[in-house]
Amino acid sequence: MDSRPRLFISTMSFVLPILLWSLVSYVPFLWHPMMKIQSAGDVSYFKEDLLVTRDVFRIETEKMQAEGLQVPIGIRANPVYLPAPHEVVEAFYTSFTTEPQRRSEKWLHESLWSSIQVIFWGFLISSVIGVPLGIMAGTYDFFSRLFEPFIEFFRYLPAPAFGALAVAVLGIYQAPKIAIIVIGTFFQQVLVIANTTRKLDQGLLEAAQTLGASGHSLVSKVVIPGVLPDVYRDMRILLGWAWTYLIVAELIGTSSGITWFITQQARYNNFENVFAAIMMIGILGLGFDMLLAAIGRVIFPYQKKEDKQ
Repeated sequence: MDSRPRLFISTMSFVLPILLWSLVSYVPFLWHPMMKIQSAGDVSYFKEDLLVTRDVFRIETEKMQAEGLQVPIGIRANPVYLPAPHEVVEAFYTSFTTEPQRRSEKWLHESLWSSIQVIFWGFLISSVIGVPLGIMAGTYDFFSRLFEPFIEFFRYLPAPAFGALAVAVLGIYQAPKIAIIVIGTFFQQVLVIANTTRKLDQGLLEAAQTLGASGHSLVSKVVIPGVLPDVYRDMRILLGWAWTYLIVAELIGTSSGITWFITQQARYNNFENVFAAIMMIGILGLGFDMLLAAIGRVIFPYQKKEDKQ
């Protein structure tokens, strides 16, 4: 596919959801199940900007009319948990410029940096151990039979279940959060890398063995160069898995990172800030993936164009 149609289709994958979100937010007859009070009238518990269901608003309006009192005035609105796109866009700015309410709290950019560090160290530790182990398991049947049965069992255990144990062993700060990222990605990583390694063209191995390669030289000079582009692509996908464990990991121990920000904003019903923070995670994840994809095209220029993303 040519670059322009491909770019257009990729752009539409973002435009269509935003368009649907905008329609739901701005077109009243599509989905506005609440009423936003503009004037309370003589209804005692109504206040300006209060959201009530349309049934409640109708009942109170009929009651005021029957008693000859002033009726409330309101407009149709969405629930507080569904902010409009422009409110979320404004939150992208105000979240970074609004000073924390308490001295112990961090700025949003500080929270984001804390989360990035958790992801970086957790995924790095997982990869340093998991990638070599996966290549060895995919190359040699001995290592496959030795490691993979237990890893297959362990990967079904939910990483968050080890939260209390991680805190007990590693303390309440960043270490247990990093440990959850490691547990959540390591076992999947070994199996994925091993499966990728097994897909290496057997003809390359047979040719290398015919030429006298064996043991260490077979792995270092044939297997690793042969699977490295595919392993690199697997690592990009696995990094996305690490991001999905971030929210759970940061609930362990002390409150920190972007999870703390989301929790605090949801507590005070600032859902536009919650949406903005969630989107920030997506933007960061996509940004890192695009950066890694660009680096991959430089490192592996011989890969097919269809591998580009």
